[in-house]
Amino acid sequence: MKTLFITAKIRGVPDYEKVKKLLNEKIPEKNIALCYSNQFVEIARNIEKITNKNVVSKTQVLGCSNPKFPRNTEAILIIGQAKFHSVSLAYESKLPTYILEDETIEKISEADVKKMEKKERAMYSKYLISKKIGVLVTNKPGQQRLKSALNYSQNLKGKKAYLFIANDLNISEFENFQIDCWVNTACPRMDLTDGNILNLEKLENLEKNN
Repeated sequence: MKTLFITAKIRGVPDYEKVKKLLNEKIPEKNIALCYSNQFVEIARNIEKITNKNVVSKTQVLGCSNPKFPRNTEAILIIGQAKFHSVSLAYESKLPTYILEDETIEKISEADVKKMEKKERAMYSKYLISKKIGVLVTNKPGQQRLKSALNYSQNLKGKKAYLFIANDLNISEFENFQIDCWVNTACPRMDLTDGNILNLEKLENLEKNN
């Protein structure tokens, strides 16, 4: 069955003069990266044109994306209704992160970032004492990382890995299996929605730094 993707755009446009003023008042950094969901692409293009900031990159952000930013990026501005993305990007990038929504600009607080870091550390501690590991794999295009999942499972020591492959992963079904901890190779944002899932890339970074 073919999948048809239809672009949707947000209705209405912001007051760009007001936005330009807010950018100067709220964001002290000069080199910024613009992130946006698909419906805000035109607004992102217009902001790049009117801002006095140096836009070093523009990136569409999806729930399953894990964007990389140029080295000279000093701050991230997310355009749209994306508090979920904002906190995770602030944590992952370690950069000042702002969200533009309804003609207001809010900076993601250090408290929000620390909360996410604490949650991840707690999950890693649980992983270390776990014996049965469920490895999540999706067959969705753009998210499928079976090769990484197999490589992780084959090199796992002191634990037993079980691969779970599906098109849609339903977190509420996890309790039906006797798994101590879940390692996610699918959507990199899934671990933010459930305290019993650790993303594979983050796991590898934690093990490298410990």
